[in-house]
Amino acid sequence: MSLTNTPDIIVNGSVISAADIDTEVQYHPADTRRNAAVKAAETLILGELLVQKAVEKGLTDVHDRNLIEQQPDLIDSLIESEAAFPKASEKECQQYFDANREKFTSAPLIEASHILLAADPKDLEHRAETRELAENIIKQLQQKEASFVELATAYSVCPSKDVGGSLGQLSNGQTVSEFERQVFAADLGLMTVPVETRYGYHVVFVARKVEGKQLPFDAVKDKIQTYLNEQVHRKAISQYLRRLVGDADIKGFSFDVDASPLMQ
Repeated sequence: MSLTNTPDIIVNGSVISAADIDTEVQYHPADTRRNAAVKAAETLILGELLVQKAVEKGLTDVHDRNLIEQQPDLIDSLIESEAAFPKASEKECQQYFDANREKFTSAPLIEASHILLAADPKDLEHRAETRELAENIIKQLQQKEASFVELATAYSVCPSKDVGGSLGQLSNGQTVSEFERQVFAADLGLMTVPVETRYGYHVVFVARKVEGKQLPFDAVKDKIQTYLNEQVHRKAISQYLRRLVGDADIKGFSFDVDASPLMQ
């Protein structure tokens, strides 16, 4: 007995059984069994329509609705057999660049040193003690009781203590996000509050900052063109699938084209 309790679906005369839907459901997690079954049915219907069209166009002689997974380029071949993908022009790329200049800057850089005081996130008592130690180290530095190099050598558990705590030059993505977020936003000099991360607390000195600079259009033109072409590509696939569903004779299932995430 079918777990979906749905009748067979007929797509242009081809049968998608309730058992087929039951098998497909496992690949479509959802908040309810019914919603999972709907996703499964839509996937099988689209697969059937695409294979039917591929056979009709002579692109394959194998009628297997799983063929699209095995040959993902088949969808592109189908669309191109009926309409070419438009490509973004240089004018369109320039317009996108002008409207989104803030997206096209070189990565900011900082030069910093730190003293890492390790603390297990699960040990709240030790973590509180470690924060207090970090605050005391900051006070010593502010009062010039010791140098950063001396305190890094004495307290830091990071290998950078061998070079006075120096992390060298850093760009985005080179450190953990919680460290990067706070340090890149800091002013030059000693940070007056310890930086908390998953590893513990950091006493940080920012020696130098280089802000990101606006990149010229020629440096990012190819990247913009690739992005715009991908957007057009996705839209073309969505429109093609909508047309296939709209032209199909589907019995036993109401395909809500506008609501289906598969059509986005």
